[in-house]
Amino acid sequence: MSKAAALRKLIAQGIVAMPGVPNASMARQVERAGFDAVYISGAGLANCTAGLPDVGLLTLNEVATLAGFIAHAVKIPAIVDADTGFGGAENIGRTIYELERAGLAGCHIEDQEFPKRCGHLAGKRLVEMNEMAAKIRAAAAAKQHPDFLLIARTDARALENFDGAVKRANAYVATGADAIFPEALQTREEFRDFAREVEAPLLANMTEFGKSPLLTVQELKDLGYRMVIFPQSAFRVSMKTTEEFFQALKAAGSPNDWLERMQTRQELYQLLDYDPGAETWPGYVAEVEKRTSNVQR
Repeated sequence: MSKAAALRKLIAQGIVAMPGVPNASMARQVERAGFDAVYISGAGLANCTAGLPDVGLLTLNEVATLAGFIAHAVKIPAIVDADTGFGGAENIGRTIYELERAGLAGCHIEDQEFPKRCGHLAGKRLVEMNEMAAKIRAAAAAKQHPDFLLIARTDARALENFDGAVKRANAYVATGADAIFPEALQTREEFRDFAREVEAPLLANMTEFGKSPLLTVQELKDLGYRMVIFPQSAFRVSMKTTEEFFQALKAAGSPNDWLERMQTRQELYQLLDYDPGAETWPGYVAEVEKRTSNVQR
């Protein structure tokens, strides 16, 4: 069973919680914590890897490379934020091809104009519904693996209203989207009503400090959602912690007071499946093959 097929099976059985990560080491931590899938945040890749805001500045090749490292580091399925698809309908085929080749189980593409913005900020602009539908149609046609999960994200709630978001979502399903991601719904009741109006697997975004209420996985399951992402939670925790550490290091001139709060060298090696006592390391290809040979069934 491919990772994409495994993800579809999980969605069919219930709700899938996907913590967001900006790198492969964090993805391994997600897997070790017992989660069944992992989310690769576009904001996380831009913020963490390039020190850039989430305005679509990474290229398709950069996202595919970084997301590929993450996807190959774990046995669980990974989906990635593909922003606006890295171009128009003519470019979408290559986007899907590169993400499938990188080992992703799915992606989401949004209906914002480029340059895009974080879905919970003001200043967003939408493309025409027909233009986004054409992108979805092209993406669906480009899939080499039928189980690859094509998720259409709509940002229409903030710009058109709730009914506009529902109308767009249904149009995207009709043109080939496998699932829908309604961005920045503003109340629990909107999450409930959206699930009643759109007959497709739905993804909920539980991002902190945004416009949406922070509902639990169980609450979202009860409302009819099949996927929930926590895109920047781990990144925010790690950034807050490292900020405090650097301030303490500057003041004390030593990391000694932080040793008990650090991941040890041995814990890191265990996370990476690395034996420093072995005579040789099997190499990248062998490691990837080992991690992808026993996909969740």
